[in-house]
Amino acid sequence: MEKLVIIPTYNEKENIAGIIGAIFSLNQGYHILVIDDNSPDGTALIVQQLIQKFPSSLFLEQRTGKLGLGTAYIHGFKWAIEKGYEFIFEMDADFSHDPNDLERLYNACKFNGADLAIGSRYVKGGKVDNWPLDRQLYSKGGAIYTRFITWMPVNDPTAGFMCYRKTVLESINLDAIRFVGYAFQIEMKFATWKLGFKIQEVPIVFIDRKEGISKMNKGILKEGILGVLNIQWNSLFKNYRKQVGSPVVKSSTFPEQKVASK
Repeated sequence: MEKLVIIPTYNEKENIAGIIGAIFSLNQGYHILVIDDNSPDGTALIVQQLIQKFPSSLFLEQRTGKLGLGTAYIHGFKWAIEKGYEFIFEMDADFSHDPNDLERLYNACKFNGADLAIGSRYVKGGKVDNWPLDRQLYSKGGAIYTRFITWMPVNDPTAGFMCYRKTVLESINLDAIRFVGYAFQIEMKFATWKLGFKIQEVPIVFIDRKEGISKMNKGILKEGILGVLNIQWNSLFKNYRKQVGSPVVKSSTFPEQKVASK
């Protein structure tokens, strides 16, 4: 078991079967974990039916309600670490992320030395397609704002299409990650960077969803704005590396980290 794609869902019945089929059709050994937040539209039921077809490579974790994107990914990260996956991907269910780009992210980590590969809209070769102007302004402006506040050398800090090496996720104290929306994506990248891991941005074309409803709202935008300030404040005035670093996992790229005996 090497590659796991984590897909959080809430009311994605129009997309979930298609995205699962597209990933498996790559025939590159991907496993998929769907984390469904009790979707009232029956998304989980569709996944349950597909598990009968893919019993050894498709998995479902069902939660009691809409608990947020960040907590879904944290749940998935812990599940993936426990199962021993070496490369762990974040991906949306709505086809805004092209499944064909999974291999490019994987190759960046497997062969090009990246600890975290980010599918980036804002590096050379990347772009956004079919997004309304206001969403483009929010996203691009948020990226510039985040880089200015945090000094983090990432052009697309709110990107949600990524590949982590297991070592990165083992080295982060996942229980210390507090945000659930845009700020969650920023905080995970920030923690990865602060712990000394290598980040590589891979250009992608981000395509706005064609089916279903966007989960973006004012609360998520507000969390992103205030969360960035909070993240940098903690970094400047608290021992951030100690706060987010896990003290019990060995990391070849973070040698000063203490390793507990087993």
